[in-house]
Amino acid sequence: MSVNKKYIKYVWIGIWSPVLALLLLVMLTALGLFGSLPSVEELQNPKSNLATVVYSGDMEILGKYYSENRVNIRYADLDQDVANALIATEDARYYEHSGIDFKAVARAVFKVGGNGGGSTITQQLAKMMFPRDKLNKLELVIRKIKEWVIAVRLERNYTKEEIMAMYLNRFDFLNLAVGIKSAAKIYYNTTPDSLKIEEAALLVGMAQNPSLYNPIRKAEKAKHRRNVVLSQMVKYGYITKAQFDSLKTKDLGIKFHPEDHNDGLAPYFREYLRDNFLKSWCEKHINPETNKPYNIYKDGLRIYTTLDSRMQHHAEEAVAEHMSDLNKSFLKECKTKKNAPFAWNVSKDEIEKLMLSAVKRSDRYRSLKDSGLTQTQILANFKVKVPMTVYSLRGDVDTVLSPWDSIKYYKSFLQTGFMAMEPQTGYVKAWVGGINHRHYQYDHVKVSRRQVGSTFKPFVYALAIQEGLSPCYQVPNVRTCIQTADGRDWCPDNSDGNKGTGQMITLRRALALSINYVTAWVMKQYGPQATVNLVKRLGVTSDIPLVPSICLGTADINVFEMVAANSTFANKGTYVQPTFITRIEDKNGKVLEEFVPNSDEVFSEEKAYTMIQLMRGVVDYGTGARLRGRYKLTNQIAGKTGTTQYNADGWFIGLTPDLVAGAWVGGEDRSVHFNSTAQGQGAAMALPIWGKFFQKVYADKQLKVSKSEFKKPKNFPENLEVDCSKYDAEPVEGLLEDNEFNGGMD
Repeated sequence: MSVNKKYIKYVWIGIWSPVLALLLLVMLTALGLFGSLPSVEELQNPKSNLATVVYSGDMEILGKYYSENRVNIRYADLDQDVANALIATEDARYYEHSGIDFKAVARAVFKVGGNGGGSTITQQLAKMMFPRDKLNKLELVIRKIKEWVIAVRLERNYTKEEIMAMYLNRFDFLNLAVGIKSAAKIYYNTTPDSLKIEEAALLVGMAQNPSLYNPIRKAEKAKHRRNVVLSQMVKYGYITKAQFDSLKTKDLGIKFHPEDHNDGLAPYFREYLRDNFLKSWCEKHINPETNKPYNIYKDGLRIYTTLDSRMQHHAEEAVAEHMSDLNKSFLKECKTKKNAPFAWNVSKDEIEKLMLSAVKRSDRYRSLKDSGLTQTQILANFKVKVPMTVYSLRGDVDTVLSPWDSIKYYKSFLQTGFMAMEPQTGYVKAWVGGINHRHYQYDHVKVSRRQVGSTFKPFVYALAIQEGLSPCYQVPNVRTCIQTADGRDWCPDNSDGNKGTGQMITLRRALALSINYVTAWVMKQYGPQATVNLVKRLGVTSDIPLVPSICLGTADINVFEMVAANSTFANKGTYVQPTFITRIEDKNGKVLEEFVPNSDEVFSEEKAYTMIQLMRGVVDYGTGARLRGRYKLTNQIAGKTGTTQYNADGWFIGLTPDLVAGAWVGGEDRSVHFNSTAQGQGAAMALPIWGKFFQKVYADKQLKVSKSEFKKPKNFPENLEVDCSKYDAEPVEGLLEDNEFNGGMD
């Protein structure tokens, strides 16, 4: 063999040996010699943390629960500009290779022209699906080859469109935006199929280095990178040069709104759903993919609720408008109180106990206790002033306060709970559990229970109606005493100082004016046990003591139960269990459970209609009359106000044929309240929320909530009187608008 032939042989060996060695390395890697590779099943069912999404009844997203804020989309849900921008920038030959672009690899190795490195979109997806650990150079080479093998296998198992969707679903765009759907929402408040060209270019541009091109922190670099993406789109014919010249000068146009569980619609409802309902549900249901209970932060559940996003918006607006005005008045009153925000008759010892109780419930206290500090040291720490951000009616403000004083400051704001539901279906339509979820996270719809005052009275009167009395049945307005179980006499007074005593008064007018004497008379006829039995059938699970004073509302009940119980009257006597979820699906849309409310016929249709007529007097001329005057609501409304002792709690429950709603307002502590009944009664504290909400609901033509009348049953007795005007022609003088002093508790 000549020298030249030997030389040529060695040259070819030198050329092909690395290639053959690489092929052998790839083969051995594919066979698993250098560690296991994902199986076909793992490729077809890649693990990813998917956010659980909560939908309203009208299919708006209320919120998410997540460890990664990721919601998957399909390729069909993408704007084509997103796909074009990604291909032009990251993988121009995307539709021509089978996972590995060897031309791009060669360019990357020899640094010959082109744009970007040698990784295709598929390889980048493989890297995201099966991320690298910290590796040395040899391990890095093996890992790169593994990614090649995974990329080829991905191409065999998925279409190009599916691979691109998977890539965009997995990419972390920072600021809690994992996946293109979250990114479109958080950065541009839109959806992936509605992104503009320049918006798509910015998000795709982040793929090279999201931290470097973070549009929130590094806007100029992000804009430069966006324009690079746009220039690549020109290069590959996706947009024209004229379009590029127009787009490159535009601002980023960011509409940044990072998702936070305190923000968005219905935060109190979503937190109750997460911490109470879903937590329990997940413990009882096994995910077949993991063989473990479902995880709301990772398994991508879809929760379909009954809330209406439009009604929820109106409810939150109504609460914000009224509570802002109410708290301005209360804060003004607090400036005149020596014990502010506590009432004048609260002793220093009682205040100290209330404050210590609040301190011990705080995260700061628990943290200091865990660190080993004594009680004395902890309390001393709470008295040291520190910089902090606090809630105010004008928004959050920075200040310097001691934690002790901040607790007292936060107690100076009145709280609220409001709920609306459809009486026929039991569907909860709106849920507002407080004035600001970021600063006050305690829910006052379902979790909190407060004295209900005179909103309890309709349940007592319902006993009389069940026993055949009519709304026009007349009772003497005189003091009534009831003997208690221990032999004492309980004799509640009217809060008007006994004016009007001795006059005959109809049940309808007595309820409308919330007269305690008549309510006590009704209680005396039927007793606490019959009352409690009825209230339990109306869905109230709260503890109600067997004492006569419950007729004036001394029991603690939540808004959720009070609205549902009163809905029975509007639903022709049938109680329907309030429902806030219709179904739960897994990430693939498979229905895991559907929810149907339980129901119970408590009253006949005729008795329920009679109760409605009885309660209409409250709004037509009684303690709820400002719905007519101030709020101009002229349709048929039944209802009841409620005010507890010393104005600690204000209530209003209002019923229409299509919608029943209730509101409670009060301080975090019962000793935080208005001095005067004029400001502290239910008609002033709670009723305005109801009035504002229904004004907004009726004005919203999309909702189509009717102003229909309560339908009279076909078999309603002709001789049963419900119009009591001929008996009530003479006014009962001297009564307060909301005559609801509860007469003390037994």
